[in-house]
Amino acid sequence: MTERNRTPWVVGVSGASGTPYAAAVIRGLLAAGESVDLVVSRASRLTLLDETGIAFRDAHWRDDLGRWLERGADGKPGTFAAPELDDVRYWGAGDLAAGPSSGSYRVKGMLIVPASTACVAGVALGLSKDLLQRVASVTLKERRRLVVAVRETPLNGQTLKHLVALDEAGAVVLPASPAFYAGATHIQDLVDFVAGRVLDAAGVPHVLYRRWEGELGGGSRPPEGAGGGD
Repeated sequence: MTERNRTPWVVGVSGASGTPYAAAVIRGLLAAGESVDLVVSRASRLTLLDETGIAFRDAHWRDDLGRWLERGADGKPGTFAAPELDDVRYWGAGDLAAGPSSGSYRVKGMLIVPASTACVAGVALGLSKDLLQRVASVTLKERRRLVVAVRETPLNGQTLKHLVALDEAGAVVLPASPAFYAGATHIQDLVDFVAGRVLDAAGVPHVLYRRWEGELGGGSRPPEGAGGGD
């Protein structure tokens, strides 16, 4: 794809627990032939290090992202094949002059996975304190698709108000809440369900989970093509 025709999805990763959700969404976008612009917040690097043992570095983002995407939700390296990253662009969280910080930069929309309550508040209030929040604000003002996969429990009243504000502004508020009717047999299946719902909200095709077809007991059969665990 030429640079002129490239229209990516921006994936923003905030500091909430749930980095396997982000990895599954990125893998799903790339599998669907989508371009990805990636923004990893400073707080999310600590979470990524804690959940995967991977230190995400600006100067070595391609190697670090590759290791991250190969890792399963259970932390096992080599669960997934090494992804092709030629159509991934990385922007530093402090780079407020980055392409996606402007509404004239062509993107399809933004997926914040996972979204912390601090991130939710910043986007709802229009703070734009870092690139992730700035891109979300631009996405809303340009009337593009914004999916916010909030990962927190319980939710206090202030966060609920912020989520309502995002919904009223046109965002899709998508709690990282796995379902069990798809026949999950591994933690990766639960992660893939949430990632699949994020991709559904973005209109991106995938085969990450078995869809409900009105047949009771369908969840007892292993899903076809879903999950990456043993």
